[in-house]
Amino acid sequence: MKTLLKLTLILSIFIATIGCCETSKKVDKTAADILGNPEYLAISYGGYRQNTRDIQPTIEQLKEDMKILAAMKIKVLRTYNVHLDEASNLLEAISQLKKEDPNFEMYVMLGAWIDCKNAWTGMEPIHNEESERNAIEIATAVALTNKYPDIVKIIAVGNEAMVKWATSYYVEPHIILKWVNHLQELKKTGKLPSNLWITSSDDFASWGGGDVSYHTEDLEKLLKAVDYVSMHTYPFHNSHYNPSFWKVPEDEEGLTDVEKINAAMLRAKHFAISHYQAVSDYMKSLGIEKPIHIGETGWASVSDGFYGKTGSKATDEYKQGLYYKHMRDWTIEAGMACFYFEAFDEQWKDAGNPEGSENHFGLINLKGEAKFALWDLVEAGTFNGLTRDGMAITKTYNGDKNALMKTVFVPPFSIVKDQK
Repeated sequence: MKTLLKLTLILSIFIATIGCCETSKKVDKTAADILGNPEYLAISYGGYRQNTRDIQPTIEQLKEDMKILAAMKIKVLRTYNVHLDEASNLLEAISQLKKEDPNFEMYVMLGAWIDCKNAWTGMEPIHNEESERNAIEIATAVALTNKYPDIVKIIAVGNEAMVKWATSYYVEPHIILKWVNHLQELKKTGKLPSNLWITSSDDFASWGGGDVSYHTEDLEKLLKAVDYVSMHTYPFHNSHYNPSFWKVPEDEEGLTDVEKINAAMLRAKHFAISHYQAVSDYMKSLGIEKPIHIGETGWASVSDGFYGKTGSKATDEYKQGLYYKHMRDWTIEAGMACFYFEAFDEQWKDAGNPEGSENHFGLINLKGEAKFALWDLVEAGTFNGLTRDGMAITKTYNGDKNALMKTVFVPPFSIVKDQK
């Protein structure tokens, strides 16, 4: 009988140990585990409330945001630089939340900002040389990754740092390649976690999906060096700069206004897919097989410029909501991550123009109101008990869709008819 009791006790301990290990295994995720996993939705994050980045969000404010995003089933964040306190404070905020609740999960794609020589100085940018500060940015990213290895799963070298329309700061691909190779070497020598993924987050054109001028030997080397491609696509901006997909075609002129808008947003989705396909095709032409994930895409809800009612008529919450759903549906079905841009409005981006589109890409505005894309979550009680800066999460327009639709404009027609 004693022997049986001993065996039962040993078996119980063994089962408990396995259960403990399984729990630990579930929590300790790698980039390979989370990217493209529909249980780990991704988003681009900035927590700035004010119209300047001189005022950093506090750790308590960052924790507040993390709870809101976690309620939305967001578990992977993308940040953009480490030279401001927000990045290190965000990692500390997540660490504190994990200590408070062992089941809390949030992972980070840590951005290291990269500039060319003379960027932002008023002097002529030298695009084939780099800023002296890049080395400090990379070193800081390495230090933060090693301090929070349970949270940082990806380092991105640069943000739209190779695309040539970033005239103030872009660098040639060999500079990004240098730092990607440096980080990969740190992984090999045990100075970074071996399962950390290294990438660069850039426009689809920079990854070879656009003009052939980007098809260089250094880009090919970079594609081979990264662990995956983080690709940006913005049909929103192209509604002004490359609007052929956006305008209402002649065969849709008989549709209702809502039908025209819905059809335009489907075209926007397929325009984004075409950017992905172009990058994929270029990589395959080189014999390179790497995962591609969407590092950034989004849709602004307000614009008094190129995208507003006197421009492409792209901006409003209804279109933003459709685009958000389209991007989630497509990338989940394709097994890709989508770091949707962005979680919250940030007014520092165009501080001198409150209605500038860059201030209004968030899914939640600065009054704590969920935009149309998230109304269903408000209705489901997802945000019950959560606040942002003391404000409960409610619906924009007081949830009145009729009021919202009065702000929605039909895209321009592809054929302008004579006015007589």
